[in-house]
Amino acid sequence: MSSPVNNRVEDIISSWQLSERASEVKANIIREILKITRRPNIISFAGGLPAPELFPLEDIKEASRNAIDNFGASALQYTLSFGIPELREWLSQWIKKYGTDATEEEILITGGSQQGLDLVGKVFLDKGAVVVTETPTYLGALQAFNLYQAKYVAVDMDSGGMVVEQVEDRIKEYNPRLIYVVANFQNPSGITLSYERRKKLVAIAEKYNIPIVDDNPYGQLRFEGENVPSLKSIGGDLVIELGTFSKIISPGLRIGWIAASKQVCNTFERMKQGSDLHTNTFAQYVIYEFVKDGALDRHIEKIKESYRERREVMIQAMEESFPEGVKFTRPQGGLFLWITLPEKLSATDLLDEAVQNGVAYVPGYPFFAQGGGHNTMRLNFSNAKPDMIIKGIQRLGEVFKKHI
Repeated sequence: MSSPVNNRVEDIISSWQLSERASEVKANIIREILKITRRPNIISFAGGLPAPELFPLEDIKEASRNAIDNFGASALQYTLSFGIPELREWLSQWIKKYGTDATEEEILITGGSQQGLDLVGKVFLDKGAVVVTETPTYLGALQAFNLYQAKYVAVDMDSGGMVVEQVEDRIKEYNPRLIYVVANFQNPSGITLSYERRKKLVAIAEKYNIPIVDDNPYGQLRFEGENVPSLKSIGGDLVIELGTFSKIISPGLRIGWIAASKQVCNTFERMKQGSDLHTNTFAQYVIYEFVKDGALDRHIEKIKESYRERREVMIQAMEESFPEGVKFTRPQGGLFLWITLPEKLSATDLLDEAVQNGVAYVPGYPFFAQGGGHNTMRLNFSNAKPDMIIKGIQRLGEVFKKHI
């Protein structure tokens, strides 16, 4: 027999007074679209998912056993808010190969790089604080910063990344708290910020003493071309770099890191303690056991080869299947590329038709902090196998041809 309280539960909950923050937060459109893609026969280019068939299952199984054998009960105990020393020490050496010079004390382990974004919001943003960012920019960062009721000033992008020449005028007019950028193989566009612009951006940030947050989940996934020196290698303590194992091992482990000055890391640590005390101890030890003898570097080479092939297959299929007037980026790494349709079309309006045709993508408008982008979309090339990529792009091309 149901109770009177249960019968009135919706009325009760709807009358509760939520925080202003909770009342304003919106659902992540990518998460909503992923619900659609669970339908049978849908080829999805919507998520930012690594290829599950490339996860190092046997190596992680062995690393899990080694974590217990080598660290015993410590692997299951509370640990430091900063993260286990073994993983931080290893990271401090490994990230030097990618241009980031940080000591163990300058690395904080996080619950994925998304927690790093949340900590940036906690530390730097109050209601109305301004963030300078690219347009388009990473939706997850906007979600994290929106919780702290940030405002945004968008800077245009072209094939060389953020148009840095616009940044100084934005700083003078809006007095921002930070500059947020995804410098390597940007999500959503796949574009990489050029070396010359990196140097200019650091010089501007130094002139006005504004921190740069470089969100770098894809930096290790370069398929072709020359490596570009990291923003942190150019800007030092002026730059806060976020990293993650999600794209290079597994997102399910939820382990990332922040590389920043010791003073800033100490502040991040205090904020983190109020959120979760510390990041998953066992997952940290498992990753340490996996990476310590070079297995990660070998694994990265394996996934790079596969993702390179999938990107090439997608680009070739688009060249063959898309009508004239559809433009797309050609990233040298990462997981995504970006499509721009003729101005008259709406990627949002076409999504239902695409799904009915058996293919899904993410419309571009949520990636624009100040609005716009109605005729753009993001495609992920890492998750689908080559034969499915070809079939999905052909289906998408059929939709485009009806409207162009």
